Amino acid sequence: MSKALKEEGEEVGRYQARTLMRQAAVAVRRKRHYKVTTQSRHDYPVALNLLDRKFEVSAPNRVWAADLTYLWTEEGWLYLAVVLDLFSRKVVGWSLSGQMRVELVADALRMALWIRKPHRGLMHHSDRGSQYAGHVYQSLLSEHGMICSMSRKGNCWDNAVVERFFRSLKSDQTDHRRYATREEAKKDVIDYIEMFYNSRRYHSYLGYVSPAEYEKLAEVS
Repeated sequence: MSKALKEEGEEVGRYQARTLMRQAAVAVRRKRHYKVTTQSRHDYPVALNLLDRKFEVSAPNRVWAADLTYLWTEEGWLYLAVVLDLFSRKVVGWSLSGQMRVELVADALRMALWIRKPHRGLMHHSDRGSQYAGHVYQSLLSEHGMICSMSRKGNCWDNAVVERFFRSLKSDQTDHRRYATREEAKKDVIDYIEMFYNSRRYHSYLGYVSPAEYEKLAEVS
């Protein structure tokens, strides 16, 4: 909050920002409990955890992490799949659907590949769910020369960066809203990713700049 106020031209330190938040009854929204959604009961081969929680990456398009989550609407569940670049924590690919099928995660990866056009040898990390372990997704990884890494069974912390993004999405944007339709929720999620998270949301890990700004700073350094 202090960083955001300074960007607006107000010289407000951390402790003063905390005092002002208390006076205005502004508080951090607390995260909800984690719920396992991975469909790991399948016969597809699974990859080793090559990432091994080494979330600090020295350059863009070296390591991507992927996962999916869900949001409730009055029409039923809406599923969201994302691909993040671990260098900047930027969402480089996303897909939304009313059904949790392999095309959901495949479309998110295709978007990331189309936008970023990475070199071969990029590491791709995900959980070991059937959507990621199946032939369609694995063929995409192989076609583009990507190295597959998967979390250990039932261990969400092996993909903690994407889990943090989902927590931010829900606490910042979706948990306090009621969506009448999936289309309404889709628009809200896309707006959050493109107009706020990637371009404006400050990250303590990035030195309190946004993912987009962090990548720009890396280009000129």
